[in-house]
Amino acid sequence: MPEARETAVYTHGHHESVLRSHTWRTAENSAAYLLGVLKPHMRILDVGCGPGTITADLAGLVPDGHVTGLDREPGILERARAVAGERGLGNTDFAVGDVHALGFPDDTFCVVHAHQVLQHVGDPVGALREMRRVTKPGGFVAVRDSDFAAMTWYPPSAGMDDWLDLYRRVARANGGEPDAGRRLRSWALAAGFTDVTASSGTWTFSTAGERAWWSGLWADRTVASAYAERAVDGGHATRQQLRDVAGAWREWGARDDGWFSVLHGEILCRKEARAASAR
Repeated sequence: MPEARETAVYTHGHHESVLRSHTWRTAENSAAYLLGVLKPHMRILDVGCGPGTITADLAGLVPDGHVTGLDREPGILERARAVAGERGLGNTDFAVGDVHALGFPDDTFCVVHAHQVLQHVGDPVGALREMRRVTKPGGFVAVRDSDFAAMTWYPPSAGMDDWLDLYRRVARANGGEPDAGRRLRSWALAAGFTDVTASSGTWTFSTAGERAWWSGLWADRTVASAYAERAVDGGHATRQQLRDVAGAWREWGARDDGWFSVLHGEILCRKEARAASAR
């Protein structure tokens, strides 16, 4: 197996404002494009599982199978284990690992899934090759990533424009690609997949509660998370500029006519079957 060669820095970190978003994610709102191919007996690898809410949902959908949650951060895996324990799931396990060098034999999993991962890695094509390696012939690699340049909102806000420009600069300085969603199909083809189904999905925040939640977590993330530290330490923004951006988020969130949409690219890649379909 190849040696790990991650060169990117995870932009967000694991501040409470980040986990506020990550723990909201479910298989239904974040992996609907995958659910139609799942079978009760499948073995799944969830790469970059974070606090494990999607992992636990997937485990519930494969009651006769097994789901392994993988993340580079040992501390966050404790949260994921707790989620699985609270739901009484006996078909999960969790491990520390790097998507560039997965510690599993070839042809191990029926499905390898990654949500919001490839935008943060230094070699997304290499990561997809490694995900493909550990997938059984006939099995699936499923990836979903947001596309920051395609995010859109109303009403217009110069402060929100500043946020988007700043985030993309910080993410790229960290070695990632914030506009990953539009690139997923291209990366999959470069990784050697020939059977690729590309789609897209959105999150939309428009009600008063949704606006308050989404704007609040981004306002907090802008001034208090690892992203904020990297923005300042990298010379991309001053503390005052971050406070101004956070204020723009809160102003948008308070608007009765506020609306925000997050576009995601999605790919469902089937590995060529050599002998039999994934089981």
